[in-house]
Amino acid sequence: MTATILFVDDEPDLEALILQKFRRQIRDGKLALIFARDGLEALESLELNPQVDMVVSDINMPRMDGLSLLARLQEAEDKKSTIIVSAYGDMSNIRIAMNRGAFDFLTKPIDFADLEATIEKTIRHVEMLREVRRRQMEAERAYASLSRFFSPEIARRLAADVQGDGIEVHWRDVATLFTDITGFTSLVESAAPQTLGELLNEYFGGMTEIVFAHEGTVAKIIGDAIQVLFNAPGDQPDYATRAVACAHDLDAWAEDFSARWKARGVNFGTTRIGVHAGPALVGNFGGNRFFDYTAYGDTVNTAARLEAANKYLGTRICVSASVAKGAANFRGRPVGDLMLRGRSEPLRAFEPLPQAKFEAPATAQYSEAFAKMEAGDAAAMPAFAALVGMHADDPLAGFHLRRLLNGAKGTRMQLE
Repeated sequence: MTATILFVDDEPDLEALILQKFRRQIRDGKLALIFARDGLEALESLELNPQVDMVVSDINMPRMDGLSLLARLQEAEDKKSTIIVSAYGDMSNIRIAMNRGAFDFLTKPIDFADLEATIEKTIRHVEMLREVRRRQMEAERAYASLSRFFSPEIARRLAADVQGDGIEVHWRDVATLFTDITGFTSLVESAAPQTLGELLNEYFGGMTEIVFAHEGTVAKIIGDAIQVLFNAPGDQPDYATRAVACAHDLDAWAEDFSARWKARGVNFGTTRIGVHAGPALVGNFGGNRFFDYTAYGDTVNTAARLEAANKYLGTRICVSASVAKGAANFRGRPVGDLMLRGRSEPLRAFEPLPQAKFEAPATAQYSEAFAKMEAGDAAAMPAFAALVGMHADDPLAGFHLRRLLNGAKGTRMQLE
């Protein structure tokens, strides 16, 4: 690297002395020197030579003195590291210069060995500042990219991770949440493009804000589906609790969103949510040219299938037993043991409930009926029939009643 130095001094012999003293560094390409006779000429020179790394300036000069020049340099966005040269014993001006932001000072008559050492120290300082600025710009670019996927706090943390350890591909335990919209294909085919654009931008904007509020990671948005991760990339010991809380908030927001658009004459479908927890392969799978932070594995596939299970169960949120067990103070009711595609063993699933619904008498009545069904008790059918008779708006109770009426037994069920 060639360091460019602007010397500002009205002494006519100084330029020749400086060029003679630093001729070897100039010849080797280590230094490039520019000269100005006063502060105004120095400012003009800086406009023509923005690559200047540092300024060495005398104080007493015509038109604009060194202290005035220093003040102007400190007002600029690209502040130049400045060495002030003062008469020996002139402590008043030295104090003013240091208070105005001078990096260092020298006294006259100039000791060229001292000048060379001070210049080397200043160049090291300039290089350090340049590296800090470079890293800051890289972090800002990284944050702009990462903030599309991560909450602001996680994006800042990852942007500061210069080694990139947080996004390298590795196995880790995560909670995966999937959302989907019923009737989305019909909506796309029937809605006007302008309406559809406004609707989807509002929907995905609102949903991702909720995810970010719970410090979740938006791994993918494909069509009408959103894939969310918890406990990735950073550690979140309460990731199951976060996932359940996020699912509740997404459900409430989506229901309100659907009602608002229905009032405008747009039939926006129900948002269904599935959540599962377990090991997954997570990291950036985009290669060198693209950033694609996501997760793969059975945990991800199972979460997607739990989301799809809502269609048959009549529920809006369906979570696995691993999520229910991992979430603090989980409130919900058992759905049953689901035989999901791709799995050889049944998976116990639950429907998370808001606190008011969980504490309602109907939930206790459901639990009693479910326990009878699980035990193979013939009393399960009349128990579910009584529940549906009092709560016809409970689709999960209605689902189990239909199963029992069709001869099914127990809690194991094949949905697809």
